[in-house]
Amino acid sequence: MANNEQTIIMQERDVNNKRQDHLNWDDYFMAVAFLSAKRSKDPCTQVGACIVDRMQRIIAVGYNGMPRGCSDEEFPWQKHTNNKLDSKYLYVCHAEVNAILNKNSYDVQNCTMYVGLFPCNECAKMIIQSGIKKVIYMSDKHSHKIETIAAKKMFDAASIEYRQYIPNPGKIMIDFDEINWNDQNQLPTTPLKIN
Repeated sequence: MANNEQTIIMQERDVNNKRQDHLNWDDYFMAVAFLSAKRSKDPCTQVGACIVDRMQRIIAVGYNGMPRGCSDEEFPWQKHTNNKLDSKYLYVCHAEVNAILNKNSYDVQNCTMYVGLFPCNECAKMIIQSGIKKVIYMSDKHSHKIETIAAKKMFDAASIEYRQYIPNPGKIMIDFDEINWNDQNQLPTTPLKIN
């Protein structure tokens, strides 16, 4: 078998022992942030955020999009334009802000935020002011931009811990057919990858 080929064998699950292939917390929460990003209508960058409390409970999610009451059919999604009023940057709420505002708890004090893209300076201010203490991000592709440099400078000054998320599995797939609730007699199987 070639090195780059993979064979998938279906193996019955051991229903008498704990699963070993479950997601760890970081993978789970970052996957929730990425799933939230799928709601974004931004044609260039879809970002999601997930806020988690100290007991590993999700207390908020958000994604980048237009403010409530501002139709995403009427407001612009353009990235490059000669008229600044036609630029999405004046209107779009970032995922971090939406997650903070969407919280289902009294506050987000001492929480952790999982986010697909390192926060900009404006989001960093919101994160600091809200009391979030840790930011786990996937991409730092804008690390050279002044907004990101300013965000890191503020995080350092405010003792906000931040670290890059390194995915354990390269891909997490949601297969709605994996659990067939209509056929309770079918024994579940787990695909095994063999290199």
